[in-house]
Amino acid sequence: MTRVTANDLLPQGSAGLLIGRVWSNEAGGPCPVLVDGDKLRDLSRVAPTVSGLLEIPTLHEALDDPERLPMLGNVDDFLSSGGNRGPSGALLAPCDLQAVKAAGVTFAGSALERVIEERANGDPHRAEGLRSELAPVLGDSLRGVITGSTAAEHVKDVLQERGMWSQYLEVAIGPDAEIFTKGQPMASVGCGAEVGINRISHWNNPEPEIVLVVNSHGAIRGATLGNDVNLRDVEGRSALLLGKAKDNHAACAVGPFIRIFDASFGLEDVERAIVSLEITGRDSFSLKEQSPMSAISRKPADLVRQTINVNHHYPDGLILFLGTMFAPVQDRKGIGMGFTHEVGDEVRISSPNLGSLINVVNWCDAIEPWTFGVGALMQNLARRGLLPQ
Repeated sequence: MTRVTANDLLPQGSAGLLIGRVWSNEAGGPCPVLVDGDKLRDLSRVAPTVSGLLEIPTLHEALDDPERLPMLGNVDDFLSSGGNRGPSGALLAPCDLQAVKAAGVTFAGSALERVIEERANGDPHRAEGLRSELAPVLGDSLRGVITGSTAAEHVKDVLQERGMWSQYLEVAIGPDAEIFTKGQPMASVGCGAEVGINRISHWNNPEPEIVLVVNSHGAIRGATLGNDVNLRDVEGRSALLLGKAKDNHAACAVGPFIRIFDASFGLEDVERAIVSLEITGRDSFSLKEQSPMSAISRKPADLVRQTINVNHHYPDGLILFLGTMFAPVQDRKGIGMGFTHEVGDEVRISSPNLGSLINVVNWCDAIEPWTFGVGALMQNLARRGLLPQ
């Protein structure tokens, strides 16, 4: 990976209140942190987990005097040895005990690509022909349709008559969103870490997304960036293989930090955000795309309400991927073959108010195994005297 520094990660301008997580060599375990300029301050005595921090209703007031909080080092001290590791420890995903959930098919562009995967039965060689056939019809049909509306029902009737209806279109414009579990609590990787591709896949892609951070009461406390790494050929064979396509070792990246909502940044800013994707390969391949959140087909607040409600409880809170507008389709290995990852790809997902999430692609089984789960966290916090009595 290209050497990553604080300047590469941090949001532009005055970034408001940023919190995250690091593995601190000095503390001997994971610590929630406050980003104070380019410094990281330990929040373990405020709350030992990020999940716990987000339950504090007056979080801004609790953190209004950074000078009284212990300093763990500069951001670069957790990066300067390359990747997400440095002399002071490692940069971690800024979530811990929260459930990791994701909304699927929330943009017309991604809905089209899901239908292509389905009809191609996971074969990338068929994708370009199907794209040329389906895009003129589905693109026009889905544009501007309000989910669950009478107009959406009419579109469904028309597409069914043409034999073009799909289970993906049901969640794209129907009343019920697709909400799935992306990974286990504690399994997400942070900025600078490797992200994993399962070796069974030959057609896969990053999915750059904004991620909402929600506490146990359903309050949206902030936002960050995510990479919902996806195996297109696996899901294309059958939507019932969604878990195999989505939930793989190191296939969920989150970070670099959570920007807590306040007067300077809120849900309206998320809805207006632009998310950029850059991919640079060892084979000199490069790709740059942008995804405007304004094109989302469902309001982010509605996606949260469909996730946490009287029928679905998350006592440790949750993070929710909002979906991606596009899957990269730029040819890489040959005309009509589209895009797929290669080992060593550097993936940068950015938005000015949230910073940059940077990761390098590797095979899942070549990445250091995940062993530090919730049980290990509880033991570590107990040993450090951080669990409340």
